[in-house]
Amino acid sequence: MTDRLYYIDSYLTHFTARVVERLSWDDHPAVILDRTAFYPTSGGQPSDRGRLGGVPVIGVEVREPNGAIVHILEAPFPGDEVTGEIDWSRRFDHMQQHTGQHLLSAACEQLLDADTVSFYLGAEVSTIDLNIPRLAREALEEVEDWVNRVIWENRPVRTYFVRPEEVATLPLRRPPPVEGPIRLVEVAGDEGDRPFDLNPCGGTHVARTGEIGLLKVLRLDYRGQETRVEFVCGGRALRDYRLKNGVLLNLTAMLTVGYWELPEAISRLQDEIKEARRDVRSLRERLVEVEAARLVETAVVVGSLRVARAVEENWDPADLRALAQKVAAHPGVVALVASVGGERVHLCVACAEGTPADATALLRAIAEPLGGKGGGQARFAQGSAPAVPRQRVEDVLEAVRVIHEM
Repeated sequence: MTDRLYYIDSYLTHFTARVVERLSWDDHPAVILDRTAFYPTSGGQPSDRGRLGGVPVIGVEVREPNGAIVHILEAPFPGDEVTGEIDWSRRFDHMQQHTGQHLLSAACEQLLDADTVSFYLGAEVSTIDLNIPRLAREALEEVEDWVNRVIWENRPVRTYFVRPEEVATLPLRRPPPVEGPIRLVEVAGDEGDRPFDLNPCGGTHVARTGEIGLLKVLRLDYRGQETRVEFVCGGRALRDYRLKNGVLLNLTAMLTVGYWELPEAISRLQDEIKEARRDVRSLRERLVEVEAARLVETAVVVGSLRVARAVEENWDPADLRALAQKVAAHPGVVALVASVGGERVHLCVACAEGTPADATALLRAIAEPLGGKGGGQARFAQGSAPAVPRQRVEDVLEAVRVIHEM
């Protein structure tokens, strides 16, 4: 088993070790050392990154059943003695998030009687899942306030091992998941009081709560009988505030209001957009009616039928359908309409009741020369084709003449 140096000192960033085994892991070279400061992926916490012998370490995993730590490398390195270097910015970020999680879970248990059933430390945010189906935002704000008070009091955080027989005598937040000597993480309580948190954990943690800086809950996600709490700590909280404050300042500049006026300004804009959409819809409907009347009036006589042809610019497919159907509502009229200007050419064919024309056959006669396709029934069909110049579509529509034979 590899001697895990981070158990004793989470701040250790440089160490020397001896290679005890070389192997391949997911098609990458890898080594097992006699001792390491690299934390492996486990307990919801991602692994460390860094270098061994100057070669980047791209992953660290635990090999069961013997618990050896496998260092996955970008390339092999020579020699049996090696110097390791931990990526400190990643390590410290994980220390902030993981210790913050301990505080958050302890506060949720003590204030809300909610146990943490899982923890995940992601690249951008971290989450805990609580064993309660619903959680009021106000209740969690009280938890958040308490956690940050503990952070700012800069309480000591201690890690140590105890024998299995000692576990039953300790006020642990949850029982240990392993046998043998148990590593505990203890966050000091008020002076002379029991610990704020005492929990079995093999992860890396800060030495004092003040190093966490700040914990901010971002959102709640209700997932059946559990509630997921998304949060950030330390440097992540600063980056989150910086990003969101930038968005806020941009919005206030765009709307020329104070940030406290944003909700009212956005609500007003939403109302205006709804009204504008109603106006546009009304105007589009009126446009369809006017255009349909024009097409019927200018329809070309072909045998016993009148054919109305039109190529519109950037018409919505729904408006194009409405146009074709309104035109074909007139006896003996067949509508051949298209819309160009977008990524596709949209096509509609509608035939008045009682005409000998077949809309699906007509659509095929139009779509195929344009490289498109579609379908429908005898009275109405629609389809689309790749974008082509307007003149090409007009030429195809003009060529469709002997309607009753198609």
